[in-house]
Amino acid sequence: MARLKSLLSIAVVVFGAYILWLLLPPYYNSYQFQDYVDSEARLNSYNTKTEQEIQEGLIKKAQELDIPLTGGQVKVTKSGSEVAISAEYTIHVDLPMHPIDLHFTPSSKNKRI
Repeated sequence: MARLKSLLSIAVVVFGAYILWLLLPPYYNSYQFQDYVDSEARLNSYNTKTEQEIQEGLIKKAQELDIPLTGGQVKVTKSGSEVAISAEYTIHVDLPMHPIDLHFTPSSKNKRI
């Protein structure tokens, strides 16, 4: 009986580690993309990049991070000294017995001083 409990405990730990192995990369990549969005909003409130150029840069960064993002999912608004960036995407994760869709909405807004 003690051996069965030990094997069950090991199985639970291994299963938990596997779930973390599947879930951490999308969250980590989302964190990195959010950091990039914040940075782009700050930097582009002081330069002359167009909304299209900012959007293309964001999509390129998303592709580097394996984030499925298209031009229609990224909204960039530049009016005067203010830059607002928002995006919306979903990542499907095939967890054992319960696949889930993780929904992310990175956004940032910056106004020049």
